[in-house]
Amino acid sequence: MLNRTRDALALLTGIFVFYTAATGPFESLIQRAIFLALVVCLGLAVYPLGHGRRWRPLGLAVDLAAAGISIAACGYIVVNYDRIMTTLPWATTLDMALTVGLVASVLEIGRRAVGIIFPALVLVGLAYALFGDMLPGTLAHRGFDSAFVTETIFLGDLGIWGMLTGVAATVIAAFVLFGSLLLHTGGGQSFMDLAMRIGGRQAGGAAKIATIASGLFGMISGSAVANVATTGNFTIPMMKRLGYPPAFAAAVEAVASTGGQLAPPIMGAAAFVMAEILGVSYIQIITAAIIPALLFYLSVFVTVHIVSVRKNLTLVPEDELPAWSTILAPRRVLPILAAIGGLAVGVYLGRSVATTAFYGITGLMIAFVATSLGQMPAAKMASLVVAGIKDAGKGMVIIGVLLAGAQILVSMINLTGIGVTLSSMIVSLAGDSALLVALIVGGVCLIMGMGLPTTAAYVLVAAVLAPAMTAVGIDPLAAHLFVFYFATISVITPPVCVAVFVGAGIAQTNWLPAAMEAVRLGAVTYVVPFMLLLYPGMTAQGDWMAIGNALLSGLVLVVAIPSLLSGQKLFAIPALDIAVFVTSIALAIWPHPAAPLLAGLLLALSWHFGKARRPLTGAAG
Repeated sequence: MLNRTRDALALLTGIFVFYTAATGPFESLIQRAIFLALVVCLGLAVYPLGHGRRWRPLGLAVDLAAAGISIAACGYIVVNYDRIMTTLPWATTLDMALTVGLVASVLEIGRRAVGIIFPALVLVGLAYALFGDMLPGTLAHRGFDSAFVTETIFLGDLGIWGMLTGVAATVIAAFVLFGSLLLHTGGGQSFMDLAMRIGGRQAGGAAKIATIASGLFGMISGSAVANVATTGNFTIPMMKRLGYPPAFAAAVEAVASTGGQLAPPIMGAAAFVMAEILGVSYIQIITAAIIPALLFYLSVFVTVHIVSVRKNLTLVPEDELPAWSTILAPRRVLPILAAIGGLAVGVYLGRSVATTAFYGITGLMIAFVATSLGQMPAAKMASLVVAGIKDAGKGMVIIGVLLAGAQILVSMINLTGIGVTLSSMIVSLAGDSALLVALIVGGVCLIMGMGLPTTAAYVLVAAVLAPAMTAVGIDPLAAHLFVFYFATISVITPPVCVAVFVGAGIAQTNWLPAAMEAVRLGAVTYVVPFMLLLYPGMTAQGDWMAIGNALLSGLVLVVAIPSLLSGQKLFAIPALDIAVFVTSIALAIWPHPAAPLLAGLLLALSWHFGKARRPLTGAAG
């Protein structure tokens, strides 16, 4: 019964998202209320309380009550939409009861799906709004009663029905459906096969397979932890079987999966949220993220290569690699090309992002059916599509409840003014120094992002910390990318490095050595956010000279930092090697037009003459 209910709700949610992507969304609050009602009910079915335990009947009663009050609350908004948007009604006892029930349901599903940390943060925000006037000093506010808080959260478009929920109910939901269908109709296997063919016969082939595959999956999946759990179950055992150290295998998978959140076009769904917050186009966001994402993956490749050569890690046997003829078969290639083509058509015609996703889904489905006819039974094709919709529904649950919860928290931050207060405190502490503000914000982002999914982490730090950076004159786009990067890489940063925990569990190794390896593999990512502030060209802003300087400085860092941390040898004198790498890094981060060129020349000449005296195979050994 539970499985049938789950499947029916997932299909209904997928159909709703597909329909509104095709025809356009309903009125804002109506669209968001219907979507939230669907994802709450689906979430209760996907994450049933007490499932498999003796007290499941009690859990079922709680779930049914939560579903009932959530449907009632969302239905109330749909029915009273005109009154809410035109008269700004006062909160009644019924409104307060519906608000408490809906908020509790959203936070409870969030607890079941991602753990206690995020719901606890939202509850802290609510408690601060209700009781913050009792605090001493600058943290106190003027005070708000329960009726006013209810009106903010429930009876308007600033609380739970605000922008973040709106993005989740339209753009993000459409792309979650697109990505899930792409993976289930053959794209997932195509990504894995392509990664194996490209990386398998290089030094550190299995690690490079993990890097490519996890990056491709991560760009679509939206969750670093889920990506580790999915691709890691294939790549980590393969690396261990070929003799790779377990800690290294776990770290490679965790870092590569995290990089997928930083890479366009999805960026863990944060690209869409960032575009809405900043009021800029989605295309501008993903364009700004291209160079940093490229540098991230190049740095991982360089580190993997150096470590692989030094440790003499074996290649993947040729007979385990798929043939190019299999990878490039029409059945594999055409659906992916049609999906990308559909997206391109939507962009070319100037359609909304959600409608663009609809075009992509349509192209994918047409090509999938056309290339599968005669190759597999119709029932098998239908089962793959249904499986894709069901997985999309699960992804929409997590995105929907997290962004609805985040919207509640953001509304409380805006209501109480705590974001402005904290920003002022940071600026005051740093003495208006942009560098000191960035250092403080980066450290706080790492802490605040620990244990949170990518999108929720970004929303939190964007609301609280990004204003501190813009207050000292930092470009808003660079500031938001800065906090997004640090919030994202918290999943590989000790002590709460959840992506590493999952990878270490699969590798059956201690998490701490894996975390140290992950920090080394992802070291460039801790520097790139600061490069966004030093070089505007890093976000594709400015002329070609600015972009070229940014790219060159990034490439120097991509080579110098992994080489320094991995003990790469250039000459016979270790101190000289270290001096070359440190000097190159210093020049690369010096914001002078000539500095990147000098850094590149120093590194290239040292590598050339050093390599002549000590070949790469010996240098890494």
